[in-house]
Amino acid sequence: MGQGLSERQGLRRVLAAALACGVALVAGLPAHAQASASPADEVNPLIGSRHGGNTFPGAVMPFGMLQWSPENTRGKHNRTASPSGYLYDAPRIRGFSLTHLSGAGCAGASGDVPFMPVTTPMQGSPSADLADKTYAVDFSHNDEHAKAGSYDVRLANGVQVELAAATRSGIGRFTFPAGKPANLLIRTSDSEVGSSDANVSIDAKARTVSGSVNSGNFCGYLAKADQRSYYTLYFVAEFDQPIASTGAWHDGDVQAGKTSAQGGTGFDEKGFPTPGKGSGVWLGFDPAKGPVQVRVGISYVSLANAKANLVAEIPAQQTLTQVQAKARDAWNDALGKIAVSGGTSDQRTTFYTALYHSLLHPNVFSDVNGEYRGFDQQVHKVEGTQRAQYANFSGWDVYRSQVQLLTWLYPDVGSDIAQSLFNQAKQNNGEWDRWTHNNGGTHVMSGDPAVPSLAAIDAFGGHNFDLKGAYASLAKAATVPTAHDLSDEGCNVECVGQRPSLDQWLKLHYIATQSHAWGGAAETLEDATADFALAQLAARAGDKEGEQVFLKRAGYWRNLFNAKAAPEGGYIQNRNADGSWPAFKPDSDDGFVEGSAAVYLWMVPFDVRGLFDEMGGITKASARLDRFFHDDKGQWALTEAGPLHAELNNEPSVGTPWLYAFVGQPSKTQEAVRIVVNTLWKNTPEGIPGNDDLGEMSSWYVWSALGMYPAIPGRGELVLGSPLFTHAVVHRAQGDVDIAAPQATTQSPFVHGLMVNGHAHDAPWLPASFAEHGGHLEFTLSAQPDTTWGSDLAKAPPSFPPPKS
Repeated sequence: MGQGLSERQGLRRVLAAALACGVALVAGLPAHAQASASPADEVNPLIGSRHGGNTFPGAVMPFGMLQWSPENTRGKHNRTASPSGYLYDAPRIRGFSLTHLSGAGCAGASGDVPFMPVTTPMQGSPSADLADKTYAVDFSHNDEHAKAGSYDVRLANGVQVELAAATRSGIGRFTFPAGKPANLLIRTSDSEVGSSDANVSIDAKARTVSGSVNSGNFCGYLAKADQRSYYTLYFVAEFDQPIASTGAWHDGDVQAGKTSAQGGTGFDEKGFPTPGKGSGVWLGFDPAKGPVQVRVGISYVSLANAKANLVAEIPAQQTLTQVQAKARDAWNDALGKIAVSGGTSDQRTTFYTALYHSLLHPNVFSDVNGEYRGFDQQVHKVEGTQRAQYANFSGWDVYRSQVQLLTWLYPDVGSDIAQSLFNQAKQNNGEWDRWTHNNGGTHVMSGDPAVPSLAAIDAFGGHNFDLKGAYASLAKAATVPTAHDLSDEGCNVECVGQRPSLDQWLKLHYIATQSHAWGGAAETLEDATADFALAQLAARAGDKEGEQVFLKRAGYWRNLFNAKAAPEGGYIQNRNADGSWPAFKPDSDDGFVEGSAAVYLWMVPFDVRGLFDEMGGITKASARLDRFFHDDKGQWALTEAGPLHAELNNEPSVGTPWLYAFVGQPSKTQEAVRIVVNTLWKNTPEGIPGNDDLGEMSSWYVWSALGMYPAIPGRGELVLGSPLFTHAVVHRAQGDVDIAAPQATTQSPFVHGLMVNGHAHDAPWLPASFAEHGGHLEFTLSAQPDTTWGSDLAKAPPSFPPPKS
């Protein structure tokens, strides 16, 4: 999901300063310095941890179930510092939790079971430490090191914390200073947005702690629909040192010597954790005996499975160093799927960190024995060719480019994600939720994004899932209204229906101003995209009749195009159920989701030529694109320029720069994308311009740096920009993609020529067969635009109008 205006403050000033200095802003090594041998070493997990990127820096594997990362605090115990648990500017840490989401919005999610080392006697309840004054500790970024797969920090109390991750387990080492108490808190109830229950038990003789927490509540403060728990995380922690003392707390009650505790934080009337409520235990160690090492396994099924995951992945004889090395190797394998050379050191770090963030989610959700807990709260097991069940699907965000990138590199993972979404729907009475968190649906955002996601997965090589079964389920959901579709529960942000007001879509052929959706106009555009993608699935499933039906429905967006909406021309806007038009202003967000009417005007990515025809033709559409992307002074307006202009720090605008390719002006795509890449993305904590949204925005950067973008939902065509690096190779089993751009520099974004597999190519897009089979691209670039290359409208990227009646 996107971001608020407060999270974007200052970006326009940064962009203006960049433009005043020319496009080149990125500092680093000389432009043609070569990439290091290890892409994992290029990653800076702290990128995006400030100013709304909402990333976390902790230890995690590609698509890992466990993400062991710090929870820091701004002095309010029942509020997380950021939705990821980590904010670069927050000066204190109150725990190291086992689970996290990267780049999400709202008030947080997961952050389960924080471990916190303290060097003070236990004199009060950690749950009563409402300002995080007693059981949180200062730290300095000078004492912090975040790497792909591992994290360490020296706290101000003298404790050295070192963490490393396997897929479903992790290992930590806590080195306490001599001469002080050495206590380790396990704050079982303190998930980021609270818990309905928690329990924990210490077996001091076996040096083991085990327990569970019931949580969920993602965006629960926005609507009662999500103020609930829908998952249980189980954990087993095994220590290598004797446990010298124990204690427990529940709410304000503290008992030394106790070995168990139970009780959640509950949720207050606003949906946040109840102040003063919660439970946990502490373990005392003898610092003279050396560092305390703990191995932790997790599961969403059972304690037995958490133990089995731990034994399988980090057996007792493995060391922290060995686990760190395995994680680093895993990340080198993942990141090495795209090898880049050229560019500056900062550009390569920004690129590989964006690729890293693109490969964090969705997450493995099944255990080593194949079991997982479903949306029906029952235990299931992966079947057939599915290797793993996946969870955490930010659909409204990731359908645009993240699932395409992920599947392009990992077709087997993409296939499993598609099957996982289908499994969830089957366990959820046939309803496909648009934002899934662990084994619960949260309904957050708008549209029916599972459809374009599945179609995109299939288009980019993820064929190994039950396509026909998934298509049949999605088609039924798109044609048979459910009670949830006709309910206002959760609205606006969390409308519970998969297809809100589907009855209106079937009868009126648009979603009206008054409906069961977040915004009628936005929902209409999202439904049109979903139906276009459903037509693609229908064709691949062999349903020719269904293909034509859904292609026709994809054209319903025209019913909200008001040619007389404004003096400058037509807009897509809200429409009343009786067919009349309400009052309208292009800068208003009335009827839209995280964007204005001016932003949403362009969101018909599957029928761009049809949209331009409605706008009066290519010439008028091109002029309006120019006004959308430029301020009154003629300067590029790519973010923070007001609601009449682009916001390339949030999803509704990310496809718009690529539209210039459809009007025969691809040099403007090349220029706009390069300015964004060079100015809004940086090797700094504020280096992601908005919520990263489980890797969606980072995937946009990766595609842009490669010089291409999957602009048409559910299909494999790639619209072209220009490469940032002199050479890149995308390693794929189905065929490598080799991209050469010898003249690539920060200030040379303009394409003057392109060879595709040795043949001259003057169309600003590549067919789906290229994405499927790979090939060789050789760009000729320059600092000056070539207005002739790609200008032939007959060779523009394809548009897909509805069939003629």
